[in-house]
Amino acid sequence: MLNSPSHNPDVLTCLANLSNDEVFTPPKMANAILDLLPPEIWHDKNAKFLDPVCKSGVFLREIAKRLDAGLEKKIPNKQERINHIFRNQLFDIAITELTSLLSRRSVYCSKTANGQYSVCETFDNPQGNIRFERVEHTWENKRCVFCGASQGEYERGEELETHAYQFIHTKKPEEIFNMKFDVIVGNPPYQLSDGGNAASAIPLYHKFVQQAKKLNPRFLTMIIPSRWFSGGKGLDDFRKEMLHDNRLRTIVDFPNSAECFPGIDLSGGVCYFLWNRDNRGNCEITTVVEGKMSTMKRPLLEHNVDAFIRYNQAVSILHKITKHKEKSFSSMVSARKPFGFSTDYDDFKKKSFKDSVKLITYKQLGFVRRDQILQNMIWVDKYKVYISMAYGERISSSYWVTGKPFLGEPCTCCSETYLVIGHYSSKKEAENVMSYICTRFFRFLVLLNKPTQHATSKVYRFVPVQNFDESWTDEKLYKKYGLTAGEIAFIESMVRPMEVANE
Repeated sequence: MLNSPSHNPDVLTCLANLSNDEVFTPPKMANAILDLLPPEIWHDKNAKFLDPVCKSGVFLREIAKRLDAGLEKKIPNKQERINHIFRNQLFDIAITELTSLLSRRSVYCSKTANGQYSVCETFDNPQGNIRFERVEHTWENKRCVFCGASQGEYERGEELETHAYQFIHTKKPEEIFNMKFDVIVGNPPYQLSDGGNAASAIPLYHKFVQQAKKLNPRFLTMIIPSRWFSGGKGLDDFRKEMLHDNRLRTIVDFPNSAECFPGIDLSGGVCYFLWNRDNRGNCEITTVVEGKMSTMKRPLLEHNVDAFIRYNQAVSILHKITKHKEKSFSSMVSARKPFGFSTDYDDFKKKSFKDSVKLITYKQLGFVRRDQILQNMIWVDKYKVYISMAYGERISSSYWVTGKPFLGEPCTCCSETYLVIGHYSSKKEAENVMSYICTRFFRFLVLLNKPTQHATSKVYRFVPVQNFDESWTDEKLYKKYGLTAGEIAFIESMVRPMEVANE
């Protein structure tokens, strides 16, 4: 009980996160990640561990506990054992000066490694093996050559943090400690602001993974956003590299990040992984949804599928669909700015006028001249289907996955807020397309490739095109593709019903 005199709370469970991009790892999660490592590592007095992105010191602290127990027989004297572990086995690069002090306090029980109260007696310097060195960005064409940070945003005086993280701001990370590491573990910073909104931020976490691989450890395990599953801004090469690396042996995925980091909402979720240098094969993939776990050992890329399938239960469903070899629905979805109008476009009239075209925007309707429409003029006088380009801050079973489609009448166009799905000669055909989009089957297949709220054409890649001379229901689609009761139940557990909108 919390009020019990013997209750001794772990202060590292109570830390407020630096931001949604620099998240402290709860001790329970740190131990779940360390559980991926082979048990014999805790009995190896020569094994060396590195956390290159330390914030609270939680990984080194928990590793120290495990080594203390595992080396008891090899180094019976408690103080000698502690001195050996902290001096020879545990190493750390802090991300800021403040987190270096916090990490030393939680690992050495002293803000200085050689202080009076340090549990390790053999350090002769204040930093010990938990280092922080202020590093500056290297600017070229107003961008950092290492991390891509904007010079206008991050060129700062000494009184402010540079966010130039030491581990990735060097071509020779091996020179930081000049030693080989058996295990690299950590929770890296996720992204840097690009001077705009969060959507324009520069991803960073993949750079720490790639830099760690350069050190060629026996084991690498990190917790990172799951957005890399589908690639995206700055992540396409990393995605390809990871999905073709058969040394990636375990992935534990949380589509809802709050199940991993309480109170933190990272669009697309988070995952942690184990990379094993000397062991190749299929990957054991575990997905955690509302506390329920599904685990399967399988290839990262299924046969004839060029994307990672996030949910184990979806693999058999997708195989049944791909056997039909139908055209992808993504071919029917427009690019962003289907008519050339940005989201904030405001050069329109509020009332219609002769030969005007209705412009549908997020907040209001307007009217524009035909010569203002920059592209896809042939769509204007056709029936079409509109759908939001972004929907839902978090992808989970609480959402529809996509926005509700609505009918685009002839003589209409839209801003960048919406995408256009096809163009049709008849209203009925457009309505049949909408009936398909509103099925759980359709939106489930979108979910498989939609790690964030953004829904560009590529998120529809798994969705097959149907015959739109007829309307579609889930029952017809389940029967067409021969889905089992279990597969149907899984789809319907993930996606909410949606009724067709005819406005």
